[in-house]
Amino acid sequence: MATQVTGIDKFVSVNGLRLHYLDWGNRGSRPIIMLHGLRGFAHEWDGISRELCDRYHVLALDQWGRGDSAWDPEANYNTDAYISDLEQLIEHLNLDKFILIGHSMGGGNALNYTSKHPAKVVGLVMEDVGPRSSKPSPGRERIAQEMVSAPDEFASWAEAEAITRRERPLATPEALKVRLENTLKRLPNGKITWKYDIRGFQKARANPSGQIDLWPLVRNLQCPTLVLRGAVSDVFSRETAQEMARANPKVQWIEVPNADHYLNDDNPEVVKREVSRFLERIK
Repeated sequence: MATQVTGIDKFVSVNGLRLHYLDWGNRGSRPIIMLHGLRGFAHEWDGISRELCDRYHVLALDQWGRGDSAWDPEANYNTDAYISDLEQLIEHLNLDKFILIGHSMGGGNALNYTSKHPAKVVGLVMEDVGPRSSKPSPGRERIAQEMVSAPDEFASWAEAEAITRRERPLATPEALKVRLENTLKRLPNGKITWKYDIRGFQKARANPSGQIDLWPLVRNLQCPTLVLRGAVSDVFSRETAQEMARANPKVQWIEVPNADHYLNDDNPEVVKREVSRFLERIK
C-alpha cells in the first residue's frame, strides 16, 4: 500500500512559458513522467501517483494551456512544442533513465519522445492511443464536436457538471469531482468558465502542422511498452492495439473493462493494477 501523500506543486520556465508539474517525492528512485491528454491535467494522475510514489519518483505535468501552466499566446499546441517542453524539463531536472506514461495525446507525445531519445526511456505506457487506422475513428470526431460546441461560460457548477457527466458517462464520482475542480473556474461575475485554453486548442487543431505516422515509431520501439485500451473506447480500436503488438515484440496490450477512452476516470483500479504489474518487470 502506497503512502497517502500529495504531489508538491512545482514550476519551471520552458520555452519562455511557466510550466507546472506535481512532484510526488522519492527523489533518487527511478523517475516516472506522466503526460495527460488533450483536455487533461496533472491531477488526473493522482490515484496512480499515490500507488507508485513509494517505489518511484513520480512527476505529473500540466501541459501548456491546462491546469496551472501558462497559456501559449500563439496557440502552438502541437507535438513539436510538447516534445520540446519535455526535453527542457528533463534537462532541468537532470533525469537520465526514466519511464513515460501518457494518455491519448500524452501517449502519442511519449511515443514521439521515446523515438527521439531511445536511450533515456526504459519503459513506456500508452493509454488508449496508437497509430491511425484506415478507418476513421468516431471518437476523434466526437471529441472535436464536443470542443466546438462547448459554451464559453456556464450559469452554475451544476450545469457544468451535467455536461461533463454527459461526456464522461463511465467516470467514477471521485474522478468527475477532480475533473471539475481542475478544468473549470469561477469568474468574477459568478459564472463558470474553462480553466484550459479551449479556443487555443481549437485554433491549433484547425491548422495542423501535418499528421505524424506513428507506425514506424511503434515498429522501432526498443523498450518494454504497455498499451492499454478502454474496452468500449470509440477512439482507439482493438484491431489497432492488436496490430501494434504484432508489429513489435516489445509491445503488449491489455483491454481495460468498463472503460471508454478515459481509462483513469472510468476504471482506475484496473489501470493501477496493470501498470504496477508492467513496471515490476522493467529492470
